[in-house]
Amino acid sequence: MAAFETSVEATIARWFGIEPPNAPAKRLAAELAATITAFEALRGTLAFEDEPSSFEAALQATKENG
Repeated sequence: MAAFETSVEATIARWFGIEPPNAPAKRLAAELAATITAFEALRGTLAFEDEPSSFEAALQATKENG
């Protein structure tokens, strides 16, 4: 098992007092590493202006002119 998966399992055991109960739980923990890596690859590529700053701003941006 990779170090990341071992770390995730140790954190779960420490915080919640449980061990991953089955193979699907272990697989999902392993997939978490890929998800984190994908988000890290986006670091520095997005700017604050790429997203509306609030739900209200998002509504206004998509509002039809009428």
